Parts: sequence; C-alpha cells; structure tokens
Amino acid sequence: MSGADNTGKTKQLGILGRRIGPAHARSTGPLDAYDQRWEQIKRGEGGMGAWWFTEGPLQEVADVLAASYLERSRFAADAEHLRLVDRGLPMLEASVAATAAVREGLSDERAADRARALLSPYAEELEAAEACEYGVVLLHHDDPEEGAARALSYESTVTPPYAAYHRHLHAQIHRLVAEGRFDEVIVVNGRRVAAVQDDLRRRLHPHTHLVPAGCLAGVRVIALGGMPESGKSTAGEYLRTRHGHARLKMGYLIEDAADRAGIVDPYAIAPVVRAELLLDGLDRYAAAHHFLTGITLESLHEFDVTVELRRLLGDQLTVAYLQTSAVVRAERGTAGPADVVDRDRVKGGRGADRIAGIADTVVDNNGPRLALERHLDRIALDHSWPLVAPATAPVNALGLPLPLERFLTALLELTTDGPNGPLVDLLAVTGSGARGKYQHGWSDLDIFAIAEPDHTDALRRALAEVHAVLGGVRLGMTVLSQAECRAGAVTSRLMHVLMLLGAGSLLPLWVRPGVLIPAPPLADDVTASVETGVQSAVEIRRQLLKGAPDLRALFKVTALLAKILLRFESAEHAGDSDALISLTANRPLVQHAQSEKNAATALARLVLQVWMDTLPTAGATA
Repeated sequence: MSGADNTGKTKQLGILGRRIGPAHARSTGPLDAYDQRWEQIKRGEGGMGAWWFTEGPLQEVADVLAASYLERSRFAADAEHLRLVDRGLPMLEASVAATAAVREGLSDERAADRARALLSPYAEELEAAEACEYGVVLLHHDDPEEGAARALSYESTVTPPYAAYHRHLHAQIHRLVAEGRFDEVIVVNGRRVAAVQDDLRRRLHPHTHLVPAGCLAGVRVIALGGMPESGKSTAGEYLRTRHGHARLKMGYLIEDAADRAGIVDPYAIAPVVRAELLLDGLDRYAAAHHFLTGITLESLHEFDVTVELRRLLGDQLTVAYLQTSAVVRAERGTAGPADVVDRDRVKGGRGADRIAGIADTVVDNNGPRLALERHLDRIALDHSWPLVAPATAPVNALGLPLPLERFLTALLELTTDGPNGPLVDLLAVTGSGARGKYQHGWSDLDIFAIAEPDHTDALRRALAEVHAVLGGVRLGMTVLSQAECRAGAVTSRLMHVLMLLGAGSLLPLWVRPGVLIPAPPLADDVTASVETGVQSAVEIRRQLLKGAPDLRALFKVTALLAKILLRFESAEHAGDSDALISLTANRPLVQHAQSEKNAATALARLVLQVWMDTLPTAGATA
C-alpha cells in the first residue's frame, strides 16, 4: 500500500488486516525496524528530519532506505498468508527523488534520474522485490498539486522543506502511476474510510479469497445516543420492527472484534482503535447477513469513539441523539431515580451528553411515543427515500378539455402567485387527467398538493373562487405537508403518487423553487399497495351487495385491484382498461363493464376471484 502522507495507508491496512485476522494476515511493520542504523539516526541532534533533509549525505539516505526496503521484502509470506506492506517498493524511488529535488534544487525530471542513479547498486534486487508485490497506491487527488495541498492540510505545523518535499513527492508518485508501476490506483478524494476500504477489497478479492468482497457496501447505520432511560432501546426496537433494521449492541461488537484480534481489554486501548473494532464488528455482521440494508447501533456512550466512527463511515452513518429531561428519565428508571443519577455520572464522564452537539439529529423524546416514531420514520426514510427536484409540465401538456385547463390555470395563479406568497410547495394533476385518459362525464379531476396545514383555509378560498369554472366535473383534491411526506405518513395510494413524482413518470404543474420531495422506491410502493388491495377487495363486495351498484365506482375499484395484482407480476399499468384487459384477457367484457351492470358485476367477480386465489384456503396449514 503506497501513497503520500495522510492518504490513510496505515489505517486501511490495519482495518484490512484485522478483518482477515492474524491467522492469515501478516503486517511487515514500520520500515525503521529493518536496519539498525535507524536508531542512531533518530538519536542524532536534529533527529530523523535533520538527517533526511540536511545532515545525512544523500547517498547514505538512499542506502539506508534501500537496505530497509530490501530487508523488509524478505519477510516471509505464503499462499495462506497475505503480507501487508505499508509503502511498497515504488515509494523508495519516489521518496529518494523528492528528497533529491529538495536538497539539490532539481526539477522533478532530473530528480527522478538522480534517484535512479543513487539506487543503481540495488537495481536488480529492487526490481525482483517489486515484482513480488501487488502494488496499490492511494492518491489524495487526480491533480498532484491539489493532492499535496490536501496532505499538508492535515499537519499542525509545516516547515518549508517539508512542504517542498511533499509537492515533489506527489509529482513523483503521479509519475510512477503514469509509468504503470502500481497494479491498482485508488483516488481517495475525501471519501470516508469505509468507502475506500470497500473499494480496496473489491479490487483485491478477485486475486485472493483471503480478502472479503467488500466492506459494509449498501448498509446504512443509525447510531443511537442519549443518557440513561432516554428511550434508545425503544427507538432501536421500533426501527427493527417497522423498518427492518438489525438491532446491534456496541459492547458486543467491540468485544467480539477485540477477541478475534487478540486484544485482551478493548476499553484500555485508544478510542480510535475501539472505533475501528466497532467497524470490524459491523462489517462481519453485515457480511454474514448480506440481505441487510440497515443496522441500528445501541448505544453511543463515548464522545471520542463517536467522532472517529463518523470519520470511518461518513454519510453512511446517522447519529441520532434522544434528548429526554432528567425528570422523565428518572420516572422511567425501573431501579429508581438514584440509579439513573449514578448511570448519568458514568456516562457523562465518557462524554455521552456531548454527543448531542455532533449528532445529525436530536430527537425530543419528552412527548408521546407516536412523535418519537414519526421522527424515527423520518430518519430511516431519509436514507431509503432519496430527495429529488421534480421537473414540471405546463397545463396545456395534459390534453384536458378547455374548461379544465382554465380551472387549473386560475388555480395555479391563486395558489402560487398570491400577494402573501405561494400557498403550496407542489401542485400536480393525478389519475386519468395526468395520463391523457380523461373521459368527460366519467373521470374525476384529481389534484395532489404539498402544502402546510396553516394554508388550508386560504386553499379552500382559492378553490371556492374558481370552482364554477369546473362546470360540474367532480374534483378530488388531496393535500399533504412536507413533514408527512418526509416521514412516510401517507396512505399506500399517496405513496404511489410520490413514487411517480420522484421517478419523473408524473410531472407536476408547479414546484416551489428549491423544494425537494422524497422519492419512494418502486419496491416500497409495491409492498405498500397490498393495503390498497385489501381495501379494494372489501369495496368490491360492498358494491356487489347493493341492489344497484354504482357502475362507475365498481369499475374503478375493480381496475384498482387489477393494477395491484399485476404489480406483483412486475407489470405496471396506469390505465384502468389496460390493467383489466391484461389481467383478464377479456377485452369485450372490459369494454361493456363501464355501461352494463351485468358486465360490470361479472368483471368484478372475476378480478375478485383472482385476488382470492392468492390466499390460502381456510384451515390450510403451513
């Protein structure tokens, strides 16, 4: 593993080695362990830096480095073990060239020639040793100058020689990349540690079974923080049952990973390493349960571990802190208020309360349980329902009759361009009117809007002002708030509308600039549609039980059930007739069902029977 300083070489090798396990991964350790001269160099008056950049003869610097690299290359490895090397053989040439450039004022090209000359006594051995390595290089950035700037930004103090050395070192590493001296080139570019580790493993896995195929790919982690009795366990259980998250305990993961790594007391080591153990535990669990997409982690008690865990996982991690008053927590404590106070003292000493300051979201858990669950829904869906900015379409693109176009134009003016600003965040026509299937005298005009509750009265007045333009057409208007959309507090039919909007299959007439809406994936939409299927089957029987069923209502609910049945066969049909014909393969019956009672009831019974055939018979056992 090669690369300039602060690319994460050592950390990536450490995480990989821990995951493979000591039985199969062997770290070669630091370079200065392979030549006795390093001890004397470090004891010098100016230390290693002075020897490297000013005092040590350049040939001596090259000799000590080359001898160390070659001795390290003799570290034993075989087919059942991986030798993990921090800085591969090409880094020797890059380091010597960068040093020559700084000390002798050479250009990068001349410095490369100088390095090759200094290392020429070892050329044959170095070439053979490099051929035994599978070289991976980590780059800060595609541009060496930007890479050098990023490397130096991590340092607390930077001397001019050190800064110059890094600029030349990056130039030399990029030269070696261009020459094909590395088998793999990974550009870090600010990515989280776990993402780079996943990238590394995907490249190495095809070459050896000892390297896992990935690292937490596609898994979101919600880590719950809060003081004792703040509701973390309740939250974790809700996320498990409602959103399918695996519910894991930090202590178990850390201790299991420590045991595998041969660490006797994981709580006596640095918090940074403890966070890496936690990552190892999460990774192992996710690999053993490949179907998982979400993990809930309980519970965050250490501030420093939380900071490092965020650095490891980046935006793959959501830290949720449950804020609950001391009075409420004391009432919840099963062992009494004094026990809560004692645990507060312990957790506070670890910085548990400070986690609120770095959390992605702070949940007020002093209210009803429903409020907690809605907040948790929002956290979970923020990961699985991406936010999108919908494109729009003009009213005349819908192909509606002129009275309806006039109505919609007037409604848009009143709701989006009023004296007090817009009343809605989004306005869209749904149903047959949005699909070019509107039938006068048969279809309703269905409108969906996103608006806040305090605009309800103003919306009612706007509708009343333009209602006469409809000319008797039935209007169905559904309004949701942004909060309801983001928390998924919607019916299955409204989830379908959000899915269509998010996918671009349904274009709204207007969206407030900058507004983003959640886009449920098709899989969630299909799963939720079972609820509508149940309701439709019930409604069909209600209509059939009437002496004179409402033919229009019966036809529409029958078509809705047909659409849901087809969705589970991976067939999407927006039009009522299209869905019914596809399901029943009886076009004449569908055509007559809109106007003839016998045809409508026969079609309804046929579709209802298809629904009933999906259910086990009464008394059936597993």
